[in-house]
Amino acid sequence: MTFTYDGTFPGLFSAIFEAYRLKAEVEDIVAEDVYQQQLFADALHVETNEEHAQRVMKGLRARSGKGVVRWLRRAFLTEQSGTERLIYHFVRRQMESDKDVREDASDEKVRRLQRLDQQMGREVHRMHAFVRFQETPDGMFVSLVNPDFNCLPLLGPHFSARYPAMHWLIYDTKRHFGLHWDPTVKKADFITLTDTNDGKLRHLSEELLTQAETDYQDLWKLYFKAVDIPERRNMKLHLQHVPKRYWKYLTEKE
Repeated sequence: MTFTYDGTFPGLFSAIFEAYRLKAEVEDIVAEDVYQQQLFADALHVETNEEHAQRVMKGLRARSGKGVVRWLRRAFLTEQSGTERLIYHFVRRQMESDKDVREDASDEKVRRLQRLDQQMGREVHRMHAFVRFQETPDGMFVSLVNPDFNCLPLLGPHFSARYPAMHWLIYDTKRHFGLHWDPTVKKADFITLTDTNDGKLRHLSEELLTQAETDYQDLWKLYFKAVDIPERRNMKLHLQHVPKRYWKYLTEKE
């Protein structure tokens, strides 16, 4: 049986709960918006049920440990094809074991989840390093990002702790939603804006920035050029620390 869900993490765990309830032999679990009808195959759509999802998560924590749900969520947010099947496989194994299945390197599917978690960790680390804010006339600091993975839900704790007094917005132009921090209420919320650029927008236009912001950017470019020593350039090392796909966020690379 194939199950479809709404594409959210609780939705996936609701589908897993339903698979257990029906004692079904699961062929696949797929987000509804990417599911393609197959010949002679029907899918059962499962509505998200927070209570059911939490029951599965509670069972995992009891058998595996405190960080298991966070670990699976990081893998889920990579949005890689087939991740739902890997998570379902892990849940089935963990529910039948009192040991932490995350440490079972002999299981190829568990190793794939481990790799996804590591890849997400690197993406989050680089977002911490390469996010660049630009000041708008209304006093908000905006950063446009387009990461390979859906890491925006994991960035809130870092940036809210680092810039608690600053009104900021980190907007994912590929997935069309943003993380907005309001310093007056000390809270970060997800928002959506009208965005038809499909991830192609990289920087705000000059008319959307304060004069001080454009002046700072010009000064930074001038400083970057002044400290550069062409004879000592090591592009191989530079690309190891600053991969080319992140240059689009950096003012000095414009």
